Amino acid sequence: MGKYLAVRLADSIPTVWLVLTLVFIAMRILPGDPAIAALGDMALPEQLAEFREKMGLNVSLWQQYLNFLGGVLVFDFGKSYMNGAAVVDLIARNLPYTIELTLVATLMGFTAGVPLGVLAATKRDRLPDTGVRVFSLIGYAIPDFYLGALLLIVFALNLGWFPINGAGEGFVDRMYHIFLPALTLAFVKAAFIGRLTRTSLLEVLGKDYIRTARAKGAREPRVIYRHGLRNALLPLSTGMGLSLLATLSGSVAIELVFNRPGIGRLLISAITERDYGVIQGGVVVFALLVVAINLLMDLLYIVIDPRIRVQ
Repeated sequence: MGKYLAVRLADSIPTVWLVLTLVFIAMRILPGDPAIAALGDMALPEQLAEFREKMGLNVSLWQQYLNFLGGVLVFDFGKSYMNGAAVVDLIARNLPYTIELTLVATLMGFTAGVPLGVLAATKRDRLPDTGVRVFSLIGYAIPDFYLGALLLIVFALNLGWFPINGAGEGFVDRMYHIFLPALTLAFVKAAFIGRLTRTSLLEVLGKDYIRTARAKGAREPRVIYRHGLRNALLPLSTGMGLSLLATLSGSVAIELVFNRPGIGRLLISAITERDYGVIQGGVVVFALLVVAINLLMDLLYIVIDPRIRVQ
């Protein structure tokens, strides 16, 4: 297992390097001067030159790139151009909120999506199946940010049932603040997982061993959950990985809509301000999270089907 995961980790290194390189290039070719963005249009040339020297912007792009990669290796992204705070500290303050939102939304999506998929598969071509398929189509079609804005207007602004912004203090208050943002992301995830569960379970229920179990008099719940759903776990685990990645990327827009702290909101602010260090540090974190999720899914595959490790 260790060798299998080591190979998967080695395979991800070129991808991470390519992402970091593209981000570095993109930030340098976009219009705008980070020195002017930080000091303002009225800054004197001497002040701009001092700022560029302080932040390492006065050297060649090649040297900036090497400095950037060297900082990544030791997880040092320098200081923010805007407030002088260490980028690592900014990321450490905001990352827990993004992870919290991603995990809660994914859990909510699976809690709703798997039962909906089972219901659709066991009631194929009947009203419940039609309802689940319609729900899935709506979930695919509606954008996260639009649904989030709609929920915010109805349940926070008009009804006053939920807070408009912030993340809360303490576990109960945090769950209260996170419910609407997580529900927004979970709606799409439930639609995706429900459709995937239905498809996977229908395929499994058509196997010979399912017909044999029924012929032997096994109760239908045992057939569905022990023999059917259990053997549909591998596609569902793939769906979990995709759902986690989609939720992680979707959290960027949702943090802005609900005015929540998080890496996504931090990145958007940094992009508008040309804060290279924060942008690069945030992208590194996102890339590492993607690698970690992929490794987690690989490990889950091995647990579900040990034959995978020898492939």
